[in-house]
Amino acid sequence: MFALDVNNDVWVQQREVLEQALSTNPNTQKALRKLIEKVLQEARQQVVASTKGALDSDPRGAAQGIRRVTYKKILGANLNILNMRKKAGQPTTYEPPRKLDRNPHQRGGNRVPRSYRTNQIMHYGPHDRQWILRIINSGTFHGDRMAGSRGGALGGNRGSIAARNFFRGAGERALMQAADNLATMIDTELEKMLNKKQKDI
Repeated sequence: MFALDVNNDVWVQQREVLEQALSTNPNTQKALRKLIEKVLQEARQQVVASTKGALDSDPRGAAQGIRRVTYKKILGANLNILNMRKKAGQPTTYEPPRKLDRNPHQRGGNRVPRSYRTNQIMHYGPHDRQWILRIINSGTFHGDRMAGSRGGALGGNRGSIAARNFFRGAGERALMQAADNLATMIDTELEKMLNKKQKDI
C-alpha cells in the first residue's frame, strides 16, 4: 500500500453541525482545509522520522520523499510514496565514496562510464526518491536485481532487497494521531463559531 488516507470519516460524529456551518459560512471549508493541512504536515514529519529509522543509511535524503496531498474536491488528505507528475526539487550532488578493499595503493574504480539512466537515478533529489522508498518498503518482487539489463556495458547480480514494510505501520500510526488531533481542532473551531453566532443573535 503506497497511499494512506484521512477523509470525511474523521468527523462523522460532527457531520450535522459541520454541514450547518458549511452552509452558513463560506469561509468554513477554507478553515477546515487549513486544519487538515496542519495535522497532515505533523503526520508527515512523524513518518519521515520513522522512515529514517527504517533505513540503514540515507545519504541522498530519500526519507523526504514522503508526500502529503490535501484533496481539492472533498475534505480529506493522504500520505503517500507515489511519484509526482513532475520533479519536486533540485537533484542531489552526492557521490558515494569509492572503496578499495584490497591493496591500498591499487588504482581502482569502475572505468566504464555511467549510463545516462544510472547517472539520472543516482542524482534524483530527496523529494523525488519515492520509487526508492517503494522498493525498500516492498522489496524486489522478482528476486535478484541484474545490472546491465538496459543495454549497459557491464552486467552483474546486485542481489535482492527484502521488504521492510515500514510505510504502512508508520503511516497508520501518524494518521490515527492526526485524525484525533483534527477532530479536537474541529470541535474547538465549531464551538467558537457557534458561540460567535449566538452572540450575534
